[in-house]
Amino acid sequence: MKIAILGGDGFCGWPTTLHLSARGHEVLVVDDLSRRAVDRELGTESLTPVRSLDERRAAWAERTGRRIGFAHLDLSRDYEAFVDLLVTERPDALVHFAEQRAAPYSMRSPGHKRYTVDNNVNATHNVLAAVVESGLDVHVVHLGTMGVYGYGTAGMRIPEGYLDVEVHGPDGPVAQQILYPASPGSVYHMTKVLDQTLFAFYARNDGVRVTDLHQGIVWGTATAETALDDRLVNRFDYDGDYGTVLNRFLVQAAVGHPLTVHGTGGQTRAFIHLQDTVRCVELALAHPPAAGDRVKIFNQMTETHRVRDLARLVAELTGAEVEFVPNPRQEAAENDLHVVNDAFLDLGLEPTTLSAGLLLEIEQTAVRHADRVDPRRIPATAVWNRHRSPGLPARRPAARVGA
Repeated sequence: MKIAILGGDGFCGWPTTLHLSARGHEVLVVDDLSRRAVDRELGTESLTPVRSLDERRAAWAERTGRRIGFAHLDLSRDYEAFVDLLVTERPDALVHFAEQRAAPYSMRSPGHKRYTVDNNVNATHNVLAAVVESGLDVHVVHLGTMGVYGYGTAGMRIPEGYLDVEVHGPDGPVAQQILYPASPGSVYHMTKVLDQTLFAFYARNDGVRVTDLHQGIVWGTATAETALDDRLVNRFDYDGDYGTVLNRFLVQAAVGHPLTVHGTGGQTRAFIHLQDTVRCVELALAHPPAAGDRVKIFNQMTETHRVRDLARLVAELTGAEVEFVPNPRQEAAENDLHVVNDAFLDLGLEPTTLSAGLLLEIEQTAVRHADRVDPRRIPATAVWNRHRSPGLPARRPAARVGA
């Protein structure tokens, strides 16, 4: 299969690129390298030393004999160039990671909010419009988020995308299925909700085949392919904007920083290991919807945990202290989260659990690269509104550990 990975230089995109290439697919990365530019903007860098994309591709070719193509395109702006790329390359599938992926970053300022909407929504719409204009039968696999459902207590298991409802018609009850009511918790999550509507329209109107993966929080850094060579190493973001909650905890523990839990820590989140993420993308590509089908939606997660329970788990493994700090987000202090994830399990996914993989992640990544940590970048300082406060610990972090 010929596959274009949109955003293939990113945290999920790069290991997916390698995973699919290792399985014999012809892979092309399409990326504007904007994630690297955000590091420069924020004065941060990955915990792991990430090589340039050219070095990564050369290392992969050297180690495996397989080549990865590259097209430098901004999908939110370079529409005509992307149409030309589709017509020339004629991919069988597109894996769409090409969106600004951090909720805190999307809430930093009006400018960051506008950028996130402009970039994410334009990129998704340009992809769909270009597929139609090209005349190709391309399967679009999109990395969405569990956050489209919201994090309130639903009182039920959240289904995979569609909700069975009953409406009262003139002749009695009528059964229907609708997209699960959206409740985004940030501007970033809102763009993923807008993506859903775009997908539904283009699937219905033009027969575009779309799979939308509602993914949980990704933890871990390495996959079987990124571990082959230090030059293939994946990103590990730990800063307050891009670092996911568990990765922040791992880094905090490695450098003796308190594990900062926002609010009560009663927020329940869905999680998935990076190795399972790339496997789920592979399974989605292997089981596409037919032209004319509605959007196929998977809940791409393997387990749920409360944030304070995660902090306790990391503290027990490492001896780190736990500190409760203000919650910069506008969200419920406590919530339950029960999720249906049968589709991927039925297709053969064997999940990596936190209990099995967490200690290894601490030892192989967080502790190994602890000298690269700048503790000042760890706290979450982007606030959702003027009534919220940054998630700062009582004792302000000092300068870079290795400085």
